[in-house]
Formats: sequence, C-alpha cells, structure tokens
Amino acid sequence: RIMKKIMIIAAAALLAGSAKAQTIYDAAKFTGKDLNGTARFVGMGGAMSALGGDISTIGTNPAGIGIYRSNDVMTTFSFSAYGMESTYKGLDNVYNSKWDKNRGGFDNIGFVFSSKIGNQTPLRYVNFGFNYHKSKSFYKNMGMEGLLNTAPGDGIVTQTYQMANQANGVKDSKYLEGREAFRDKDLGWLSVLGSQGHLIIEDGKDQWGGNLYRPMTTDIPYAKFHSEERGGIDQYDFNVSFNVNDRFYFGMTIGAYDVDYKKYSSYDENYGETGYLLESWNKIGGSGFDFKLGAIVRPIESSPLRFGVSVHSPTFYKLTLTTSSRMVSDVFLGDKLTRTTIDTYDMVGDMNREYSFRTPWTYNFSLGYTVGSSLAIGAEYEYENYSTMRFNYPEGDAMTWENDQTSMLKGVSTVRVGAEYKVIPQFAFRLGYNYSTSAFKEDAFKNLPINSISTDTDFANAQALSNYTIGIGYRGSLLYADLAYKYSTYKEKFYAFEDIYLNKTDVTNTRSQVLFTIGMRF
Repeated sequence: RIMKKIMIIAAAALLAGSAKAQTIYDAAKFTGKDLNGTARFVGMGGAMSALGGDISTIGTNPAGIGIYRSNDVMTTFSFSAYGMESTYKGLDNVYNSKWDKNRGGFDNIGFVFSSKIGNQTPLRYVNFGFNYHKSKSFYKNMGMEGLLNTAPGDGIVTQTYQMANQANGVKDSKYLEGREAFRDKDLGWLSVLGSQGHLIIEDGKDQWGGNLYRPMTTDIPYAKFHSEERGGIDQYDFNVSFNVNDRFYFGMTIGAYDVDYKKYSSYDENYGETGYLLESWNKIGGSGFDFKLGAIVRPIESSPLRFGVSVHSPTFYKLTLTTSSRMVSDVFLGDKLTRTTIDTYDMVGDMNREYSFRTPWTYNFSLGYTVGSSLAIGAEYEYENYSTMRFNYPEGDAMTWENDQTSMLKGVSTVRVGAEYKVIPQFAFRLGYNYSTSAFKEDAFKNLPINSISTDTDFANAQALSNYTIGIGYRGSLLYADLAYKYSTYKEKFYAFEDIYLNKTDVTNTRSQVLFTIGMRF
C-alpha cells in the first residue's frame, strides 16, 4: 500500500502550497440546508415556492413575498430528537453503536411589510421582508468500534498506514522531530504525530532518495471512534418584492450567513498491551452572503395555476479553521513499554487557516395550484452541482488541491411536494415530503494532502435524504398559530480513516422535529 501511493504523493508535493486543512466534506456540510422555517412551510414539505404567501419562501423563491396583501410578524420555536445507529462488520463480530439526544431551539423570526400601491395601476403591491432562520444544524454524534477487518493476504488494516503514507518522501526522519515539525508547511501533522508517537518506522528509500515508512504494529487493532459535531449556520434574509396585476410577482433576496461549526473526534487503536489514542479539535467560523432572484407567474387569468422560478447565486464565504490535536501512544521501545503524549496546542497553540469558499449556483422550478379557498398543492424541483464549489486562498489564488477533490462530488436534485386542506376557513391540515439525492460519488473519500494539518481522518458519504412532514394550523382574524412535525432520515457509509481495505460502517441518522409558529397578520 505504501508503494502504490508513491506517485500520488509525488504529484501532491508539486501541488502543495501552504499547509492544508480544508476538505470537500466540510464544504458539503456548508452547502446543504435543512428543511426549516415556519411550521406551515415545514408542514407542507417546503413546497411553497410557487404558492408564496409564507415568510419562509423568502429563502427559496423571493417572489413568494409578493403574494402578501397584509403585514405579517411571526416567530418559531422547535424541539428536536436526534438519533444515530451504526453497524460495523469486524473481523470476528458485528458491532453496533447507538446514540440519541434531545434539544430545543429558536428557529426563526421575521416580518413582512406590505405596501399597497393601488387597484388600477399595474403595480399593485411593493412588499419588504426580513427573516432569520437556522438554515443548518450541525448537531450530530457518531460512534463505531470493533476488531478491524484484515486486508487480502491477511495484511492488517490500521490508521497508521495513513500516517506512514503521509510521511513517505521525507528525506530525513529528523525533520519529523520536535515542535518545529508542526510549523513546517511541507509536513502533515499525521506524519509528525505518527513518528513522534513511535507508531511508524522507516522501511527503505523511494526512487528520489526519500524515506519510506510502514506501521510499527503487525497486530490486528481493536478500534473505537467517537465524534461530536455542534453549531450551525444562521441565515438572515432581506427581501423586496412586487405584485403586478395580481398575476406577475417578482422578488429579490439578499442573504447574510453566519457559520459556527465545532467538531471533536477521538480515535483509539488497541493492540493488547500497546496502542494509541488520537484526539482532534476543529472549529470553522466565518460569514458569507448571496443573492436570490425569483418570479411567479399566473399565466391564465381565470386559472389559479402558478409557475415559479428562482436562481440563487453561490454563497461567498470567508472562513477560518482553527485546529489542534493530541496523541497518547503506548509502545515498546526496546523491552520497555513507554507512554508518549504529544499535544499540538502545547507545541504551537491553535493553528488557524483562513480561506474563501464558494458554494454552487442553485436553480428552482415550482408549481402551485389552489382549489377555491380550501385546497393548496405545491411541487418543486431544485438542482445544485456540488462539483462546482471552489476554494481560494485569502489573497484570491485558487486552492488547486482542494478544487481538484470536488470531482468526487456530483449534482444534487431535490424534489418537494406538499398540500394544505382547510376543513373550515380557520383550521387547516398539511402534509409534505421531500427527497434529496446524495452529493457524493460512490468512490469519494477524504483525500488529505501530504502537508495537511488535519488529523481527523474520518469521513462519511451521505446517501439520499428524505423528509416526511405533517402539520396543522389555525387562522384567526388577527393571530395565527401553526404546528408541524418533521421526520428526517438518511444513511451514510462511514470510514474512520482512508484505507481501500477498511470495511464501511453502515450508519442511519434520524431527526424528529416539532415546530411551533405564532404570528400576527394585520
């Protein structure tokens, strides 16, 4: 496995600039958005881009605010139950892990100010809106454990191969020693930790005179992995929209985003008397902006059928990653079992890396139809090509390595459908469903360059996401209240580290969310 990667590593060395830390897996997290907003919007599965008249459409089709003919002020609270179940088929057994957690949240608040221009003029209304909502929750725990499977020919499968591969090509092992090794922009932290923790050893020379490395251990490891992800993305939307002849609606939304992402992970390999524990702390913070344009058209004056279309620009982020790691290893040095502790924070403090990130363009097409004042039906299709996301250094130069990795991503299609039925004018039932395809190709993996300061080697290829929703609502002459329930589920193929022989861990993630919206229209 070491020799197979010599040419890849040599090519990586040519592309390497400053020390790397960003991956497509973080980028995919920041690109995707949750189904969240008002309880009415969620109860209908988010399929309201052509129907409009709900403040959450400010972020899907800005023209939806143009449907308003009165002012609106509202806020939404929620309660979520998160769940995770994982199954790993190890060498001797099938290992299962489970995690559940509940938490409350404040999901959105906003208002619409509707200004009537006239009944006879083509321009009937000019509306202004503002909405804050939590567009993404990163709240997630992950766990797996088991005796790792072996490679063909009974070779061992271990994270220390990744440490050895990252160290390959180093001319002299002394470069991997001491605290300055963590400041060397040409060295990856996994290789430094593996060397200083006595987990990898020299094993010959490559054709350029650099060292080759291999794992110290020849034993099959029992592995344990645990991670905790927290934080989210707050979205602030500012909108202006227009109603022309009660048949054409146009709108524009400018969005501002605040990112707060934290991740802690621990990975443990045990070989009996020997082994190691690697802990990683990552934080990504920053801000971004985008703009959205949308239109809704009712082509036949006598028909309630509406067509909607909207285009969302990329979100332009400026982000800072802060990282540190700690390793504790127990290995035999000679005949003595020796414990070595390496804490990068004690060595060099938190390492910060600033970069810019651009999400894909988003295209949305929608239909809406109403039957009298009792039934409303919505459907829409949305597309984002994740492979077009791009990374840049703060100075504006392209991050070539990271941008090349986006070829492991693909276009994501989202379909939303929903309906609302009013039993009486004041009381409504709602149903909804939406489905999003996976952003990852089958062979996607976390490809850390040789000079990466990241030590969290885990990655998960998320598969299709389904959201099932139901809701009820009450409308009075002034006040209104809505309640919705959402069940989200998706599967993942999880790997604690990159090794072509490592069995995947099958993961099922779920989230049950109850949302309550209260508002006033006047």
